[in-house]
Amino acid sequence: MAKELRVGIIGCGGIANAKHMPSLSKLPQVSMAAFANRTEDKARLASQIFGSEDAKVYGDYRHLLEDKTIDVVHVCTSNDSHAEIAIAALEAGKHVMCEKPMAKTTAEARRMVETAKRANKKLTISYNNRYRPDSQYLCHMCRNGDLGHIYLAKAHALRRRGVPTWGAFLNKDKQGGGPLIDIGTHALDLALWLMDNYKPRTVLGKAFHQLGQQANAANPYGSWDPAQFTVEDSAVAMIMMENGSTIQLEASWALNITNEGAGKVTLCGTEAGADMWDGLNINGEKYGKRIHLQHTGVPFYKTQEESPADLEARLWIEALMNGQDPIVKPEQALVVQEILEAIYVSSETGKAVSL
Repeated sequence: MAKELRVGIIGCGGIANAKHMPSLSKLPQVSMAAFANRTEDKARLASQIFGSEDAKVYGDYRHLLEDKTIDVVHVCTSNDSHAEIAIAALEAGKHVMCEKPMAKTTAEARRMVETAKRANKKLTISYNNRYRPDSQYLCHMCRNGDLGHIYLAKAHALRRRGVPTWGAFLNKDKQGGGPLIDIGTHALDLALWLMDNYKPRTVLGKAFHQLGQQANAANPYGSWDPAQFTVEDSAVAMIMMENGSTIQLEASWALNITNEGAGKVTLCGTEAGADMWDGLNINGEKYGKRIHLQHTGVPFYKTQEESPADLEARLWIEALMNGQDPIVKPEQALVVQEILEAIYVSSETGKAVSL
């Protein structure tokens, strides 16, 4: 087992500074030894804050990949470059954690999976909602069969107003979509993982372009320019699985609703149900009586000691050092990507899409 893993960060913007680099910096077995960003000043600043004494800075990620001492790469760039960079890193002999969504298209995501297998390197996608205490606890219940057969799930990623007006979020060419691919991907991954069901059969979806066309809109991040808002502002979908189970997915950045919340799942099983709307709620019946349990702020087990981001980073690095599979397997993330793309196709054609 290696005593230390040398990590390179590609993309030193918001998500790298808010999540990846702070969490990696807490791990004694990690040395952040390289930073790449198109604006080299950002890479230099990241190196000053988080880098090892011998850390290098690059304006071109390809130069970082030439460094044979780098073991792991975290890809924290815009969606349209995920596949290109991840594939190049895997081919260069690096393990890769890529920010969500996996890629802009299913074809790109599939190439990422194929390259990881061919290169015999680990690939994972950053679906950090799996590492929340409520998610971990509910997953344990699901695997234990406490909910029985889960035949209906609802994946919620809803903001009444929460349009990200910075960066490339509103650019369809760069991102591939709006709230569906941005926050809906988290909720969908969470539902599939909790159900342990990765066999979709049919997808029917609709992406809406309504509120994004309004000028001078109220928004916590500032109003947007409708001419630049080229992605959907909300989307809904129904996903039928091969075994007959169904997932309802809803995602929005701007939608006139009162009940909002992202990264939440509702599960309905034959033995009990669960939802994450106000803490973790379990409901069902036992001995002919209805039961309802609510957990808010309960220390389920040791994961409470770490933030979801910190737990994600630690388990990823430990998996690499111990030769184990990552928590988020690339094949699982590929299914998420397939469903997301099918929703967009269904919306454009007005027809259900078979997978």
